[in-house]
Amino acid sequence: MSHNSFGHLFRVTTWGESHGPAIGCVVDGCPPLIPLTEADIQGFMDRRKPGQSRFTTQRQEADEVKILSGVMVDEDGVQKTTGTPVSLMVENTDQRSKDYSKIKDRFRPGHADFTYDAKYGIRDYRGGGRSSARETAMRVAAGAVARKVVQGVSIRGALVQVGPHRIERGNWDWDEVDRNPFFSPDAEAAALWADYLDGVRKAGSSVGAVIEVVAEGVPAGWGAPVYGKLDTDLAAAMMSINAVKGVEIGNGFEAASLTGEDNADEIRMNNAGRPKFLSNNAGGVLGGISNGDPLVVRFAVKPTSSILTERKSITRQGEEVDVRTTGRHDPCVGIRAVPVGEAMMACVLADHFLRHRGQVG
Repeated sequence: MSHNSFGHLFRVTTWGESHGPAIGCVVDGCPPLIPLTEADIQGFMDRRKPGQSRFTTQRQEADEVKILSGVMVDEDGVQKTTGTPVSLMVENTDQRSKDYSKIKDRFRPGHADFTYDAKYGIRDYRGGGRSSARETAMRVAAGAVARKVVQGVSIRGALVQVGPHRIERGNWDWDEVDRNPFFSPDAEAAALWADYLDGVRKAGSSVGAVIEVVAEGVPAGWGAPVYGKLDTDLAAAMMSINAVKGVEIGNGFEAASLTGEDNADEIRMNNAGRPKFLSNNAGGVLGGISNGDPLVVRFAVKPTSSILTERKSITRQGEEVDVRTTGRHDPCVGIRAVPVGEAMMACVLADHFLRHRGQVG
């Protein structure tokens, strides 16, 4: 299996399976002399880890990250990166492989069971193996390293829609995101979602969600024309997250309903004598290059495919069967995708920062 890496100058390779002994990643290209400890990473891991509310899977994983390489303590007692690959690992401690024994030879609808088997002739039925969202824990770890590379850039994510229920944008409050279990910037929406998801969870069903990630402090000039576009890499990064089925930058699909007059971001000079965009329909990117405005990316996550309702499927032998997936699953996997989206944004920006630095000297 190839294609377990992403990025160019800041390159991340993840490894491990959902029910294996551990998962991990190797971050290659991290510049030297950056202060980095496990504590710098753990806070982000804690935001993504399962079992923190009744609205996520009850799998109990501490997700304690260990730095295995790429750092050393300097003469002042500060642990810093050395410029060599940074290897990170998290042990799996709460696997319940027996939960999946009944579907060992059955393809779960909506999952990668059939396609993995079709490609490799084998699949890890224990939670999906490499196709499991468990892999995203290491993206979050890598994203924490990436944030250290692009210090001065603020990267924040929020859940803006659960099922058919959207936030009220007039209620947006970034401080509210960490006050509720949904990463919602709208307290009223969070209260509505709690009641809504309680019903979904008790029914053994699931729903999708939309996540918005915003990066502020990115200067104009990051990205490259044609095939190295910043928004191209952002879209690919978000699309690579498990269960993501759509990505948009700025106005995204809504731009199709606007006129040229409405969609164009007009420009004036600010008090400091610098260009100022009067709107941000472009989401901070023009021609694949950042324009200095906040980068705005949204992605849609489909409903969790593991549900208690029986669905029609087949076995590896071609027998028609009904499949009911038991075990511990997220009624809305989009909730824990918020810190994952932030991490992917951070990794892409770290990569483009290093590319830009290499070009301009």
